[in-house]
Amino acid sequence: MSEYHRLYIPGASWFFTVVVADRKKRSLLLDNIATLRQAFRYVKQRHPFNIDAVVVLPDHLHCMWTLPEGDSDFSTRWNLLKGHFSRSLEEGERVINSRSKRGERGIWQRRFWEHMIRDQVDFNQHVDYIHWNPVKHGYVAKVSDWPYSSFHRYVKAGIYSENWGHAGDFELETGE
Repeated sequence: MSEYHRLYIPGASWFFTVVVADRKKRSLLLDNIATLRQAFRYVKQRHPFNIDAVVVLPDHLHCMWTLPEGDSDFSTRWNLLKGHFSRSLEEGERVINSRSKRGERGIWQRRFWEHMIRDQVDFNQHVDYIHWNPVKHGYVAKVSDWPYSSFHRYVKAGIYSENWGHAGDFELETGE
């Protein structure tokens, strides 16, 4: 078995896909959106970072973070975020033996997918992909109809129009 290695670049921006372990629980993240928001606040207070864009779907989320200068440790942040969220939920999920032996919950898939943002075009494409994702998965017909997205912040900032993305096609390699 080969060992998995991640790239760590201080101060970089990163795109992430993070998925729940049991994707059949189609509403876990949305049913616990306040808990998820609290987990993000908890981690940001202890290990600051900027959330450039985010979308939360029922069973996975996509986001882009920019880490502070000199800081490359996104893995600790995800570990803390997943742990804080998991400990806040009632137990009762299915837990496989390997997780049980380690004292782990069965809320999240162990790994997450990351992509280092290389330039402004890459940044823009991934932000567009994040905001288009609820339409891609058929949850809504218009990007603006999805409430769990930074799209609304981008509209307020004048970056997107309210009707942005009606004809979009944002197929990127994202780990889904």
